[in-house]
Amino acid sequence: MNDTTKAADVEVLRSDAVLPRGLPFPDGVRVGNLVLMSGQIGIRPGTLDLVPGGIEAETRQTFENLRLTLAAHGLSLKDIVRVQAMLADMAEWPRFNAVYLEFFPDAAPARSAFGATGLALGARVEVEVFAAVRSN
Repeated sequence: MNDTTKAADVEVLRSDAVLPRGLPFPDGVRVGNLVLMSGQIGIRPGTLDLVPGGIEAETRQTFENLRLTLAAHGLSLKDIVRVQAMLADMAEWPRFNAVYLEFFPDAAPARSAFGATGLALGARVEVEVFAAVRSN
């Protein structure tokens, strides 16, 4: 980095909206108007307990957790511009999509997905999102 180059200011975002205290990562980070959220899984807020019911229940809880976490930082699901989904079993992709469409029925954000050989706490799905802070 030379004298005329300045690194972007990074704001670390933390709340008690979903994740229990003491985990080694924040809710996300804000760089300018872009918010990069840490991955969420379908845990009950304030715990490390996955909701029962398989991929559909976990997907629904994951997006509810994202909704709560974004709201804690003045954002909503409508501010999401990119979604990255990780599935423990790509055969569950159609079931994931059915729940996904409940949250993004019209203009879904840009999205990618891939299969993973293992997710935290044995989760079936983990979702990371990027959100854009809208100017008023």
